Amino acid sequence: MKKYILGTVALSLAFGAFADESKAKNDTVGGFKFTDVKLVKTTPVKDQNKSGTCWSFSGISFLEDEILRKTGKEVDLSEMFIVRHCYNDKADKYIRMNGTINFAQGGSTLDVPYVMVNYGLVPEEAYTGLQYGTEKHEHAELSSVLTSMVNSVNRAKTKSPVWKKAFKGALDAYFGELPETFEYEGKTYTPQSFAQSLGINAADYIPVTSFTHHPFYQSFAIEVADNWLWEKYHNVPMEEMKAIVDNALDNGYSVAWAADVSEPGFNWTDGYAVIPKKKTEKDMNGTELARWVKLSDRDREKESNKISGPREEITVTQELRQEMFDKQETTDDHGMVIVGKAVDQEGNKYYKVKNSWDTNHVYDGFFYVSEPYFLAKTLDILVNREAIPKSIAKKMKI
Repeated sequence: MKKYILGTVALSLAFGAFADESKAKNDTVGGFKFTDVKLVKTTPVKDQNKSGTCWSFSGISFLEDEILRKTGKEVDLSEMFIVRHCYNDKADKYIRMNGTINFAQGGSTLDVPYVMVNYGLVPEEAYTGLQYGTEKHEHAELSSVLTSMVNSVNRAKTKSPVWKKAFKGALDAYFGELPETFEYEGKTYTPQSFAQSLGINAADYIPVTSFTHHPFYQSFAIEVADNWLWEKYHNVPMEEMKAIVDNALDNGYSVAWAADVSEPGFNWTDGYAVIPKKKTEKDMNGTELARWVKLSDRDREKESNKISGPREEITVTQELRQEMFDKQETTDDHGMVIVGKAVDQEGNKYYKVKNSWDTNHVYDGFFYVSEPYFLAKTLDILVNREAIPKSIAKKMKI
């Protein structure tokens, strides 16, 4: 997952807004008026800025929500601790695979529990990862330097015994040296002991997807470049994946969400993501049709995708969802966290999603995703096993 946007405004959302009561917006933005009908408690929105690390921000946000749900305590965990460890392990695998796997800023939400289990976690104050002279994350130079290093090592016929030391030196320079111990709220921790103190268990989190090129109720490694760990996901029918999300939210659990955000109906500026049914000549009255037929193909496509408020969306089937993935119209773009349910002014259903693109936004860093968009464009979710309906969990054998 790689998408990112520059944000500049500090968080202003009051934590008290995350109550279960419905909360109506008093204004209409982009033709939409959303009313929250169910919200789970979540930690403040963060800003990945100019870094392709949404996967770490979404995974960390999900863990923070789990800590908040279980203990009532708000903890700010370090995203760059995760990113730093993944770069190191990804480089090793890249060289071992002779450069035939992906080496980039992107990653998977499952990289977060992987680091938690193997290396621990640390609070943000113990490891900001900001050693390259900026107040916010800017990873263009960092990514270029690291990629050049692993490609140089890969091209060498014989690998030197010191390349890992050199690579670690670059990581230390850009991110800072990893802490062996640190002080937090008056106690001394190692990353492993801190992770163990948080009251969460990585084994509790179940990755779920829905595609037909593998059997349902079995696990498989999703074939996307950023799944460099080749982690496996439980495969269930599309409607059951949605039922898992609905049950999780109804019972106070947030859901980590990986999805395609490249659709024309993904409108971050106005705070919504929809996948409308395209207009055809049959939808036009006489006046509209006269104008429609005079448009160029490009302008007709633009007009077809124009959204000025709620409109009929496509009917998403399992077959259509698979077709979009096979054609690579659905791609592994972005990691976020689903934190609630909402409706628009016409009663259409949406999920409320927390992003990592700062809070300088109409909904303070959140936006609304229609159910059809979710069904069509979801790559995978990560959820607490307790939030999976028992009937589905039984079929999943968990």
